[in-house]
Amino acid sequence: MAASKPVEAAVVAAAVPSSGSGVGGGGTVGPGTGGLPRWQLALAVGAPLLLGAGAVYLWSRQQRRREARGRGDASGLKRNSERKTPEGRASPAPGSGHPEGPGAHLDMNSLDRAQAAKNKGNKYFKAGKYEQAIQCYTEAISLCPTEKNVDLSTFYQNRAAAFEQLQKWKEVAQDCTKAVELNPKYVKALFRRAKAHEKLDNKKECLEDVTAVCILEGFQNQQSMLLADKVLKLLGKEKAKEKYKNREPLMPSPQFIKSYFSSFTDDIISQPMLKGEKSDEDKDKEGEALEVKENSGYLKAKQYMEEENYDKIISECSKEIDTEGKYMAEALLLRATFYLLIGNANAAKPDLDKVISLKEANVKLKILLDQVEEAVADFDECIRLRPESALAQAQKCFALYRQAYTGNNSSQIQAAMKGFEEVIKKFPRCAEGYALYAQALTDQQQFGKADEMYDKCIDLEPDNATTYVHKGLLQLQWKQDLDRGLELISKAIEIDNKCDFAYETMGTIEVQRGNMEKAIDMFNKAINLAKSEMEMAHLYSLCDAAHAQTEVAKKYGLKPPTL
Repeated sequence: MAASKPVEAAVVAAAVPSSGSGVGGGGTVGPGTGGLPRWQLALAVGAPLLLGAGAVYLWSRQQRRREARGRGDASGLKRNSERKTPEGRASPAPGSGHPEGPGAHLDMNSLDRAQAAKNKGNKYFKAGKYEQAIQCYTEAISLCPTEKNVDLSTFYQNRAAAFEQLQKWKEVAQDCTKAVELNPKYVKALFRRAKAHEKLDNKKECLEDVTAVCILEGFQNQQSMLLADKVLKLLGKEKAKEKYKNREPLMPSPQFIKSYFSSFTDDIISQPMLKGEKSDEDKDKEGEALEVKENSGYLKAKQYMEEENYDKIISECSKEIDTEGKYMAEALLLRATFYLLIGNANAAKPDLDKVISLKEANVKLKILLDQVEEAVADFDECIRLRPESALAQAQKCFALYRQAYTGNNSSQIQAAMKGFEEVIKKFPRCAEGYALYAQALTDQQQFGKADEMYDKCIDLEPDNATTYVHKGLLQLQWKQDLDRGLELISKAIEIDNKCDFAYETMGTIEVQRGNMEKAIDMFNKAINLAKSEMEMAHLYSLCDAAHAQTEVAKKYGLKPPTL
């Protein structure tokens, strides 16, 4: 994950929400095409991911590997060797075997000659003489009785293996197709065809084949899992690049924006208007907003902030900037923030560059930006500069916890958990502290206490949709209470119908329930709300995984286990 240029660190003053602030499950608002800066990593790892980019593949694999460990079964770690060699027999199919009765002797003779040709081909194959092997397998195909589906499928699959060594991918795909037509659940043929489709850049077909293989193998073969994940990511990136390029800017919901700005302490642009910036007249009986005294685009934008009239903020800031007004630095920062909120990082960067270069910028603002640049490398430095920053201390705690957790260091895990207790005691109004502590508690399977932490977070930020999603996921993991989990996630959507994390999570649950159409609908809603190209690519991967399972179910009648 590449770090952004130093200037992008300035975005923290305007664009780094907490993981509990509703940004797509702990995602960040930032450059859509670049990597996350290091100071955003704690936010990214703070997101509870039900599934990775491989969707149901990775989730099911982890579940089965845990089950295997629990019963002392090593089957989840087997079958990782390359499928390169030809074989003697195909995967068994119902009704296979030699027929009894009249004509059986004649068929056996034909089959014996076909098997002999195949065996000769295998010797050539092992000697690296692939052209001769192909000739032998072709002879076996011509000799084999047409009713011997399983044997015939083996000969086609073996010839495909020889074509594969010669990198004749079109022929590989054709022979594997013949093998699968004869034996629809032939894993070797399906996987070899998937690899051929990958080489031919037929990603959709590759994904369908490897999805079928994953299901047939019970999600326990590393090779097929990795290929599925690879193809899903490539498809996701391709689709996201095209859609993100042509997307219309979308302003997040008012709930999201309020929660977003509440994540910062000592933030200038989101503070209420000061006395002297607006008239002393109160709102009239109709509830009309206060009028600003100065003819300032920036002050007008701040007035719109208080009114939650966010669509007009960028244009008012532009007026202040174009006239080089008194509040030009603040206007640049506010405009950059809203560019980032609507997913236009390219427009935000020049504004942030200019803020840093302005000599006349507000001193407090420049100090804040300088602190951010110094804090990029380490949370400790951020805390030294701003000891009362509850957000920085909570994030540092979580970063230490993740380091200890991934390193399986029990003493450091305990130290990090104690650190969380100190943070929430020192900063009892910091919702982020409770949210991150809840995620750590969930990892430690202290589900009851995690639930309490999410409740405290909701008490502090009742309109934070993301917290409801996290709490819903906890119900699934803790009590396997699907109804309660879905109720909480639906509540998140009710609070914020632009919460992409809620739609994504709902989609992943529907995949596990086998409701592919509904899952695809949820993923598409999340895609339309994605705040960055990277988020969009991940969501397309999930959607494509669901599509592939739908196609596999139609073609082969294969479905993965459901909740």
